[in-house]
Amino acid sequence: MKPISYKRHRFPADTIRLAVWLYFRFTTSLRDVEEMLAERGIDVTYETVRCWANKFGPAIAANIRRRRGRADSVWHLDEMVVCINGKRMFMWRAVDKEGEVLDVLVQKRRNKAAALKLLRKLLKSQGFVPDQIVTDGLLSYPAALRDLGCLARHKPGRLRENNRVENSHLPVRRRERKMQRFKSQGQAQRFVSTHGAIYNTFNIERHLISRNTMKHFRSAAMVEWNAASAATA
Repeated sequence: MKPISYKRHRFPADTIRLAVWLYFRFTTSLRDVEEMLAERGIDVTYETVRCWANKFGPAIAANIRRRRGRADSVWHLDEMVVCINGKRMFMWRAVDKEGEVLDVLVQKRRNKAAALKLLRKLLKSQGFVPDQIVTDGLLSYPAALRDLGCLARHKPGRLRENNRVENSHLPVRRRERKMQRFKSQGQAQRFVSTHGAIYNTFNIERHLISRNTMKHFRSAAMVEWNAASAATA
């Protein structure tokens, strides 16, 4: 856990943390956050909010990843098409069977090399080989897994078997529409990497639990957020 320095900024740390939380936690635009802060008597521009999100979002997301426990041993992989600057690109995503976002990678191709890059990144960041890797019928996955010696753990499936990761695309699709599409591959990668970690914290699946349990999980999520975004002394 690395405390974050908010020094040399005109606004206090609590204001910056609130702006970053509003932007990544909800389906809001930069201008929406500006309006929300204005209602609280805080006069900032949406460009300031953008700078805060770009600077502090990744640092907070990195702290959240350090605090999270080990992922489940069943991974689901999938890719979706995104249009960036008129070019067709692919957003490769990996989640575990509980819906925890493990990694998201924006790439120009949908081939073996792209699948291999995602899998190598996953194995390095997670530090273990899962018991099962569930994918759709794309042939790039078994080709990449064969090179990594993990083909025996591969489970190709149809839409139902891989529904967990298919649903995980939806929050990013909503944000993509709100942002009027991503502007560049780098911008898309920065956003989805930060958004994925913060989404994990607040994804409490309230439709599956009681009201009291939901309140407990929500409070725990805020504690985790406050710890991850804590300022240096």
